[in-house]
Amino acid sequence: MRSISKIVKKIIVTSPFLEEALTEKLINVSSLARKIRQEVEDAMGEPIKEGAIVMAINRLEPSYYYKINIGIKDFVNNIGDIIVRSSLRAYTYENSNTLIGSQKSLLDEASKNKKHFHTISQGIYETTIIISNSLKEPIEEEFKEEHLITSKSDLSSITVKLPMKNTEVSGLYYYIFKKLAWAGINIVEIISTTNEFTLVVSDDDIDKAFSILMGLKKD
Repeated sequence: MRSISKIVKKIIVTSPFLEEALTEKLINVSSLARKIRQEVEDAMGEPIKEGAIVMAINRLEPSYYYKINIGIKDFVNNIGDIIVRSSLRAYTYENSNTLIGSQKSLLDEASKNKKHFHTISQGIYETTIIISNSLKEPIEEEFKEEHLITSKSDLSSITVKLPMKNTEVSGLYYYIFKKLAWAGINIVEIISTTNEFTLVVSDDDIDKAFSILMGLKKD
């Protein structure tokens, strides 16, 4: 038989932001109980008193996703350089037999100037290329025969250097992206290698995103 406690726990742990806000005492428990009461009653198949839901919420223990934050905070304090680049644009093309040749021509052009920013991320069906504005004409010329799915301009990037053991730390990206999501920052693209990752955001969000990432090092 399903218990109120199990149902309440399932509702809350499937919403990590909600769970952490509860743990930080940022949410009124009675208000939350009223909000989820109908969902609990539907799962139980009978009327449930609000007080029973409040009691179930108060008895919850922090789940895995909250407990990992303790160790991650110390780890994030040791992240390395944070590098910001502006004047970027992104193009997403449908994968084709000729796309690799077009990429090679673009890379040859980009290699002529070390100040050019360029990165290529290839998926199963499409490829996204992020470049400096200065490469706009070369890419649009070299890829004119390719199927352009979408393009975006007025972008900036933030590259974060991670400690060598970052792949051994569970929940690292969740912890970082959660902070950005709370601030309402939309991530346009994510590019990662083993020990660094790059976030691409709109020019309007770059200052706030940089401030948040710098703040993580100081928390």
